[in-house]
Amino acid sequence: MKRTVVFDGGRLRLEDVVALAERKAASRMGESGGFRVRINKGADLIDALIERNGTVYGVTTGYGENVSVQVSPLLASLLPAKLVRYHGVGLGRPFCEEETRAILASRLISLARGYSGVSFALLEGLQALLQHDILPVIPEEGSVGASGDLTPLSYVAAVLCGERRAWKDGDMVPAAEALRTAGLHPYSLRPKEALAMMNGTAVMTAIACLNFARAEYLTLVCSRLTALTLVALDGNAGHFAEGLFAVKPFTGMGAAAARIRRDLAQRDQVTPGGSLQDRYSIRCAPHVIGVLEDCLPWYRDFIETELNSSNDNPIVDAENGVVYHGGHFYGGHICHVMDSMKTTVANLADLIDRQIALLVDPKMNAGLPANLSGAVGAESATDHGLKALQITASACTAEALKLCMPASVFSRSTESHNQDKVSLGTLAARDCRRVLELTEQVAACGLLAACQGVELRMREQGRVAADLHGPLGAALVWTRGRSALVQADRSLEDDLRSLLEGLRARDPALVGGDLEAGP
Repeated sequence: MKRTVVFDGGRLRLEDVVALAERKAASRMGESGGFRVRINKGADLIDALIERNGTVYGVTTGYGENVSVQVSPLLASLLPAKLVRYHGVGLGRPFCEEETRAILASRLISLARGYSGVSFALLEGLQALLQHDILPVIPEEGSVGASGDLTPLSYVAAVLCGERRAWKDGDMVPAAEALRTAGLHPYSLRPKEALAMMNGTAVMTAIACLNFARAEYLTLVCSRLTALTLVALDGNAGHFAEGLFAVKPFTGMGAAAARIRRDLAQRDQVTPGGSLQDRYSIRCAPHVIGVLEDCLPWYRDFIETELNSSNDNPIVDAENGVVYHGGHFYGGHICHVMDSMKTTVANLADLIDRQIALLVDPKMNAGLPANLSGAVGAESATDHGLKALQITASACTAEALKLCMPASVFSRSTESHNQDKVSLGTLAARDCRRVLELTEQVAACGLLAACQGVELRMREQGRVAADLHGPLGAALVWTRGRSALVQADRSLEDDLRSLLEGLRARDPALVGGDLEAGP
């Protein structure tokens, strides 16, 4: 039975967003009368200020540089629809369905804090989109991440109002049709509600939540990959000794070393290596993995603080009858996390790529066949093993490393120099997602190569794959379920895609109990 995520203004975790995105959790609105009343007070305060001819940005004024343009109370009701419509300028491919659910959840969490001047009915409308899986078609490109994710979030507001397009049951249909089939009606925005929906960091924060889950899983995959590679190379398990890591006590680095150490304790019949010092991509693997792992807690802190914040403008404090004009829509913290994460993740790609290079090179692989060729007999001279696989891994790694330039330093002055310093947080989040995709591709290559190396080493020793026990044996079984031992040259694309599917599903079977006991 699915667990339920409740939107009631309370603090939620990034795992809640991920679960909703992956349809592993249901959602509902908080049911207490006090919550409903507290939310509606914000919208009622805005209405009262309009009646008193009060000045509220984006409600009785124009937007952005047009803040000096006064809008009469009689015209204030026209602004929300116009804001939504003129921001329909997104480009690029649309966010996938999983990402779109995360975006809806992220915006709901922020608005449910109760400082955005929206009605409870608006929150119900957004939650209904999640509940009925009516997913706005949101182009990825067009946000500078400063006045929030204005353009992409306009597509959420538009679908709620029955405009533009939505995904429904896998088909792209007019939003009005999608609402009608679910028994819903187009929503009429109250004076501040378009601005509240659009003027926030929900897109970059949603993608950051999904990126975090992928990065966390990759730390576990890379630890297991390192242990498999060491076994294949007949390396020195002493590099991961507990006493060694006690004297440089980085928590995440020590955790990575401990996982590798536990895996290698199960080597069983595989003969321990005799090398004094293995190359850095083996010996220093915990130091590489550990950088990402030690950053995960502050990544989480920044992402979850943003997720549970009121990040639009103006902020409406209905309890005290005050409207604050500020800049909480600025996505600098998420941008910094994403810029940092993409470098720490890309270093995992580089680590795995170096390990693959050791495995395929007969000068460095401790007697394994060149390119890990499994061919035997007269035709073996014509086989090239994993030569091309190593090239693919290197190509993916190069692309990941190329994307590591921080997005935040490319701030642009936009909108008549009103938005003259912007975060580019959404660009950073999308770059980070691409680095994760590439690193997962390198990890798929690494799994295929490491398991090939392990089996060839065991064949050399008169052993078979079944002789490898414990978590490494389980990882070998997991990999072999998707890619058979390469004994003669064949296309490996389908093997790699199958491995990627398991990696991107964050299959716990590959990493064992470490997923539940992770950082």
